[in-house]
Amino acid sequence: MTSSWGRRLAASISSAVAVAAIAFVASTFVILVASQLNAAALASTTPYVGWNALVALVLGFVAALLGAMDRRWIAVVTGVVLALVSTALGTLILFTVLKVTLSGDAWGQLFQSFIGINLPFWLSTAIAFPTAGFAVFHAIDGGVRGERRIALVRIPAANLAEGLITHIEREAIDTELADKQWDAYVAALSGAGWQTVEVASADRLADSVFVEDTAVVLGDTAVITRPGAESRQAEPEGTEAALRAQGLHLQHIEAPGTLEGGDVLKVGSTVYVGRGGRTNAEGVRQLRAIAQQLGYTVVAVPVTKALHLKTAVTALPDGTVIGYEPIVDEPRLFERFLPVPEAHGTAVVVLSDDTVLMSSSAPQSVALVESLGYTVIQVDISEFEKLEGCVTCLSIRIR
Repeated sequence: MTSSWGRRLAASISSAVAVAAIAFVASTFVILVASQLNAAALASTTPYVGWNALVALVLGFVAALLGAMDRRWIAVVTGVVLALVSTALGTLILFTVLKVTLSGDAWGQLFQSFIGINLPFWLSTAIAFPTAGFAVFHAIDGGVRGERRIALVRIPAANLAEGLITHIEREAIDTELADKQWDAYVAALSGAGWQTVEVASADRLADSVFVEDTAVVLGDTAVITRPGAESRQAEPEGTEAALRAQGLHLQHIEAPGTLEGGDVLKVGSTVYVGRGGRTNAEGVRQLRAIAQQLGYTVVAVPVTKALHLKTAVTALPDGTVIGYEPIVDEPRLFERFLPVPEAHGTAVVVLSDDTVLMSSSAPQSVALVESLGYTVIQVDISEFEKLEGCVTCLSIRIR
């Protein structure tokens, strides 16, 4: 975490310096040319540019640190706002330094400067922020943000305790504890360098916290699912809006197909799809047609002993599939299969090439994964496990 934020801090400072420097040099050059290389004219106008550049540096640093460089379109919008605000503030600071009374004439001079002396500065700032600034930021922060590590999450609904169960007995849900566990889960993702984005809450949809079931992300394409449980079929709407905001290309599973994201396991270019109680053959067929166009191979896997495929198996960063054998129908379908000793030890969220997230309910499985050289971040999700949930189904990871 320290390394991630240190790199982000350095990237934010460097991008802000680059933008301010480019704006200063570009606008100074334009003024010099416009004055026919008159050094005296340049000397009188340089203070305008200098204060503007200083304000742009400070505001650009803060904006980048807060996420303005995370997506290109955000950087474009921020660049325009930053250019105008820094120009206005810089000019006001200059007026204060020169002890200019802020009368009507002074305000008029300020506004006129946007199409006069300050025009080169704010235009160059607006262009430099989403171009050169964006490039500098991601060149330095590429280990975290440049690889696009975004996790969509959804706050638990008020009626979480009414969530569906299929293969286990119903237990009482402590909703207050569940909220605390969800907060800790989101914090663990953020602490590992992932940007967490909340999908709009759905307080009447009990299972909506299990947001993974509503979409499957394949590179820059997101497949909006059609849940097999009728009570869950309104859930994808909020997820679709969140994915569209991330700039992903959207595809949809259409009726009569049903597909839930918990039944989809990606291992390299292979996509394993669980055919079970929530995902039908038509859903598998539609996902296969979409995935094949994107360069993936789809392998259908029978699921009869667990709610979803990823209830029974997930994969480590090196592609080894791990699972709890009593609930895995056909372990031979996986190229490399490693059994784990506990039912709650089947699920891992891959955070990086050497770090995974696992449930603290499976200490033996955690020890097994750690013995393979991985760093394991543990989270307590016991209240969600009472509803057949696991660490994977509480988020949608966009890489």
